[in-house]
Amino acid sequence: MRKFIFATAAAAALTLSAATPALAGKVLLKTPIAFGTHLPGLGSPIVRVAEELNKVSGGTIKMKVYEPGKLVAPFEILDAVATGKVNSGYATAGYWTGKMAAAPLFSAVPFGPEAGEYMAWLYYGNGMKLYQEMYDNGGYNVKVLPCAIIAPETSGWFSKPIEKPEDLQGLKMRFFGLGGKVMQKLGVSTSLLPGGEIFPALEKKAIDATEFSMPAIDKKLGFHKLVKYNYFPGWHQQATIFELLVNGDTWKKMDETQQAAVENVCKASMAHSFAEGEALQFEAMKENVEKNGVQIMRWNDTMLTTFKKTWDDVATEESANDAGFKKVYDDLSTFRAGYAIWKENAFLPRK
Repeated sequence: MRKFIFATAAAAALTLSAATPALAGKVLLKTPIAFGTHLPGLGSPIVRVAEELNKVSGGTIKMKVYEPGKLVAPFEILDAVATGKVNSGYATAGYWTGKMAAAPLFSAVPFGPEAGEYMAWLYYGNGMKLYQEMYDNGGYNVKVLPCAIIAPETSGWFSKPIEKPEDLQGLKMRFFGLGGKVMQKLGVSTSLLPGGEIFPALEKKAIDATEFSMPAIDKKLGFHKLVKYNYFPGWHQQATIFELLVNGDTWKKMDETQQAAVENVCKASMAHSFAEGEALQFEAMKENVEKNGVQIMRWNDTMLTTFKKTWDDVATEESANDAGFKKVYDDLSTFRAGYAIWKENAFLPRK
């Protein structure tokens, strides 16, 4: 009887062993980030990603998050991940404009897609294929994963009203991505400062104006204390994508289950971050007006037309100058032309 029991137990153990894959090797993702975790919707998503990765991977994947500049400077994250100095990083592709002309198209596009349309192109169009291809062709040994997306940003903080294009002439302004190229054509001297450097630059008059992110985020950085005219809509960033970069060798060492865990936690983060961003803005805007003396301004038709025409010129120039930019922009534009049929018919008109 005892022999029968032992034999049955041994057989069961073998069956279980055959049915259950061996535990994957443990992975620690050391992740420097470009945005402080105190910034809701901007830095907060990666904290949630770290927590969820540990849970869904059964502890085989852990992520240690390093605040901006603690391990790697924000603008050095891509190179650090690609060379293996660190094995992952969290930033936005718009920071790599000087390395790859197409990079900002995977971050935010002036007069571009809102969050739903952007994700549709990424996941069900050619977006993800082109996104990874850009890094591969650039010689960067990374796996890229969209890992957060936020709602429209404000269009900027100014010390005086801007009523006509001439009012922009000579301004010094912090500005991000492709929108910065538009502003440069309109006579603005732009610089791309990390979030933590913007307030001191405004305070010291090194810049006259700034854009950064959504109202709830900008409020935490204190822009309202120095500049009182907050402009909308954020024509330059109707949606902004943030990416998790994983060193290519690290990614290949993960088994399929671990890779799926990272991919799906990042997809969940896209939903979480968008919802978080949408939920927090109206209270911040009310507080800015009622307690901080901020004036919420809307661009007049003349200014919006000027921004749009100038953006079209920038897009044409960038496409002529770089084949990679043209390939991505043409694909996105083709997708958007098709999507417009749905958008124009399915959604209620805006008043």
